[in-house]
Amino acid sequence: MNHNYKRWYDHDPVLLEVINLLQNYQTELKQQAEIFLLEIEKKVSKEAIDKFYEMVRPKVCNRWYDKDPVISRTVELLRVVPPDVQKATANSFLKALEEMGIYHKENA
Repeated sequence: MNHNYKRWYDHDPVLLEVINLLQNYQTELKQQAEIFLLEIEKKVSKEAIDKFYEMVRPKVCNRWYDKDPVISRTVELLRVVPPDVQKATANSFLKALEEMGIYHKENA
């Protein structure tokens, strides 16, 4: 197994696909990202998420997802959760997009 990944999401093709979709369709997927954040808040709390995000948020904001607070928060939370949670979240994100007619999985 190759562990020489350049980015934290390169290890999983589904996660990579979600990140690429978020990058290429930020405006269209912002609502779905907000739903994702609300689901996380239900499981933890908004205060805990806000506090955690402040800790992991980079001081220099020059990445593509730093321009929008919702997308940035979504990507940062995906980055720091355990790999099994990343995979489950990525799969449910794609499934929700399919159900909304926004995304069609070609290699199903």
